[in-house]
Amino acid sequence: MAQATLTLTLPDHVWIQQVSAAHPNTTFRVLAAVPDAETGFALVRLSGPSVEHALQDMNSHPQLTELTLTQRSDGEATVHFETTEPLLLFSSRDAGMPIELPVAIQDGRATVTVTGSRDRLAELAERFDHLGLQYQIDTVSEQLHESQLLSDRQLEVLVTAVREGYYDTPRRCSLTDLADHLGIAKSTCSETLHRAEEAIIKRFVDQIPETTADESLEEQFA
Repeated sequence: MAQATLTLTLPDHVWIQQVSAAHPNTTFRVLAAVPDAETGFALVRLSGPSVEHALQDMNSHPQLTELTLTQRSDGEATVHFETTEPLLLFSSRDAGMPIELPVAIQDGRATVTVTGSRDRLAELAERFDHLGLQYQIDTVSEQLHESQLLSDRQLEVLVTAVREGYYDTPRRCSLTDLADHLGIAKSTCSETLHRAEEAIIKRFVDQIPETTADESLEEQFA
């Protein structure tokens, strides 16, 4: 499974681009969303200094219907609405790739995180291109379950080492103490820990963000 974080530049004809660009200091955070056949429903929280004016623009926008204010406080509001232009929802639905919520949108740009197979991610990219959604890839990483990263024995030794204080500063448990506690040879304990540490460190380094803005999702996951 691969996980990608993207920054999308929304098309000019979509309501959220128009309203968020008109109020660049307001953040629109999509808390929940579901597509219908031709429309989409969403629960969005607005925060910032111009929430009141952003709400007025949303209320009068022709692409939004059934707008209901569910919460209002100083500098923040939550609204439920139906929209005739749910591009992100349609892209996600058609590609079979759920977009992780919440999604933050500000000044015409949305930050989204998606996780799935490489084929599904490439299909999502095709949907973005088809709908005119420009995107920049911020990070890409492989998502592995802990069972794929460490063996059962490595996990047992590593967890015991943490619990016994082997990794504390100052150290509360020596390698000899740890091996005795586990009932294994000191050399075996050292080798098992080293292999576990190697797997974890390499995974950590692999997940450090790299510059991928010049590559499309199709190129990333071809």
